[in-house]
Amino acid sequence: MSSTKRFPTICPSCGGVLAVKSLHCAECDTTISGQFEVHPILRLTTEEQQFVMAFIRCSGSLKQMAADMGLSYPTVRNILDDIISKLQSYESTL
Repeated sequence: MSSTKRFPTICPSCGGVLAVKSLHCAECDTTISGQFEVHPILRLTTEEQQFVMAFIRCSGSLKQMAADMGLSYPTVRNILDDIISKLQSYESTL
């Protein structure tokens, strides 16, 4: 079973939000340094990111998502509302 490393967004030492300090191109060895914020979507859990991707694949149809996930429409709506709330709180800290 392959394990994919998740992009870290929270400091393991203090719990603060991590920022990207540099980017590196493996092709040409270029490095760009600066202070880059992590997009709020990357701060979602893996499951929440998968939900967002499924939402996009279903063209925003919660009815279709509920059917695909085997969940009720209200449950899927609640999951989406929780993600929206989380993203809004992340954006307010930018």
